[in-house]
Amino acid sequence: MGINELAENLGLEKEEYIELVELLIETSKADMATAETALREQDSDGAANALHSIKGAAGNLGLTEIYEIAKQGEMAARSHDMNQLPGAVQLLQEKLASLSELSDT
Repeated sequence: MGINELAENLGLEKEEYIELVELLIETSKADMATAETALREQDSDGAANALHSIKGAAGNLGLTEIYEIAKQGEMAARSHDMNQLPGAVQLLQEKLASLSELSDT
């Protein structure tokens, strides 16, 4: 689904939607830093909370792929399965970087 369609689904102009995506990217940087620290410290609650924040923002913007990755990471953290988190965190970093490139166009 393209930016125009995602914006339209939310009743927004493309420029408004891109502004919200840029806000998601900025806030996700802090959440990703928190998730990475929590992962290093084996803090499952901290990781779950950071991923929950990303999940909510992505879900609100219709970014289902990012939403699903964050959701799976959050569920793993809440069940104290820290072995799944490095993959989820890495994949989220990649998807957010791709999203950042998309919002620059």
